[in-house]
Amino acid sequence: MTISVFGLGYVGAVTSGCLSQIGHQIIGVDVHEPKVRAFNEGRSPIVEPELDDMLQTACKDGRLRATTAAAEAVAASSISIICVGTPSLPSGSLDLGYVTHVTQQIAAALRQQAKKHVVVFRSTMLPGSTRRMVNDQFADLLESGQLQVYYCPEFLREGTAVADFREPSLAVVGTDDGNAPACPEILSLFGGTPSILRWEGAEMIKYACNYFHALKVGFANEIGRLSKHLDEDALRVMDVVCQDTRLNISRYYMRPGAPFGGSCLPKDVSALRSFARQQGINLPLLDNTQATNDAHQQQFVQLIEKSGKRRIGFIGLAFKADTDDLRGSPLVAAAETLIGRGHAVSIYDPHINLSRLIGSNEQQIQARMPHLAQLLKQDASEVIESSDVLVISQKCVPAATLQDCVRPEQIVIDVNGWAALQALPCRYDGLCW
Repeated sequence: MTISVFGLGYVGAVTSGCLSQIGHQIIGVDVHEPKVRAFNEGRSPIVEPELDDMLQTACKDGRLRATTAAAEAVAASSISIICVGTPSLPSGSLDLGYVTHVTQQIAAALRQQAKKHVVVFRSTMLPGSTRRMVNDQFADLLESGQLQVYYCPEFLREGTAVADFREPSLAVVGTDDGNAPACPEILSLFGGTPSILRWEGAEMIKYACNYFHALKVGFANEIGRLSKHLDEDALRVMDVVCQDTRLNISRYYMRPGAPFGGSCLPKDVSALRSFARQQGINLPLLDNTQATNDAHQQQFVQLIEKSGKRRIGFIGLAFKADTDDLRGSPLVAAAETLIGRGHAVSIYDPHINLSRLIGSNEQQIQARMPHLAQLLKQDASEVIESSDVLVISQKCVPAATLQDCVRPEQIVIDVNGWAALQALPCRYDGLCW
């Protein structure tokens, strides 16, 4: 294919070089003459392993050229990839001026040429940006069938960008509706086996990744500061932490759902936070870990209450499935709050037997919900029948039973993303949500 690449900076240069190497004809587009000149001479405008050789070969073989004329590039290509920068404004918000300008140029060229075309946004943009760009610049072209638009975020690391392009850590294609793209070539353009989401989901993944990377660096450095204060080897500590690939470096915990709870996490986060303060060590991430969990708990209750319904049923109350541990359970906290605000609450959890609760588990529930015995039901159908809102946090009731018993007018809140609940014949609110 002949592909025009708008923006010959880091992402655009690497994208151009790698696509040319696998046989595509590349037309680079940039407003800066020196970059265009470098491309036309087969020189990379950036320093990146392998890129110079790739561009030289592509230029020599006639698969690469560059121009400042956007309309010319659009006319000669079937796909345009937008890789221009999205720098920060002084306020911290994103400057989409370059993306907007390029989008306007492509739209104007397509209206003059009346040709079918595909546009791929690769510039990093906040969720909702692609849809706004389409609505503002491309709406008529999209409606007429002349244009297809995709958002494909890049995951290229400086210094290993060419290798990352060849073997991407992630491959994502964003479409208008989250369905498979009408242009199947898009699925193989950037390598890997792409996950297909709506535009907003694809945009969110890029920010989720970078936020997570930043969080990991901050976390490691906070452990490092505390370890140094204790005269411990922080590198050794983190090396051992990373040896746990079941919980620490894994998918475990990486699933939106209920706030954290139980007898360990709240206690240990609080204890380490108190210890750091006593030692005079500033650990802002640790300081705010409980705060963000509390905010999630508040939103959990707000989600239940926004229905305007008064009869709330809980399927599952323990903080974790297949246990009777009520200590620190976010479900207990939510039920406690709702009862205090005058809601009628009923609960089904087959693992909770009040006569078997002992120790701190019994003490906590006696202090917080002494009337729990009156709320617990022996049969899930009792809770389902008597509730307008069902809060389901555990798979302690078969999906088939729920599908048979849940009424169309009921609201179901799926706390932990149980896929089977999406088939229920009622309004579905997830906390995956």
